[in-house]
Amino acid sequence: MSRYIHKVHYYETDKMGITHHSNYIRFMEEARMNYLNETGFTMTRLEAAGISSPVVSVTCDYKYPTTYDDEIEIEVKLTQYTGVKIVLSYVMRNLRTGNTVAEGESSHCFIDAAGRPVAVKKTCPEIDETLKGIMRSV
Repeated sequence: MSRYIHKVHYYETDKMGITHHSNYIRFMEEARMNYLNETGFTMTRLEAAGISSPVVSVTCDYKYPTTYDDEIEIEVKLTQYTGVKIVLSYVMRNLRTGNTVAEGESSHCFIDAAGRPVAVKKTCPEIDETLKGIMRSV
């Protein structure tokens, strides 16, 4: 599990002064990249091995609005790893109020340059071991 803080920028708000809903997906991506970097499983490392990890699905349930200058703590957790797919969950909380502002999930597969599924265990065994280790500790 990892925690990431995002401070809402003015340009991320809409005419009503609240954070536009589309930004929460971006916040999840920021938090995911931070989480993967913390584990040593960086996208740079994966891409150097010829693997990419596109989003297969993403969900976000909005609970409370946030506004300019709010700090959102995003808790990221790896919830599934199959060798060809990962699923992460996100809980976003307003640090000032303590309210859970959104909850989400993203699923990602591993593919090669031709778009074919890749078994990480064969291509990047060290990343496979890292992800399996995280799952064992969950």
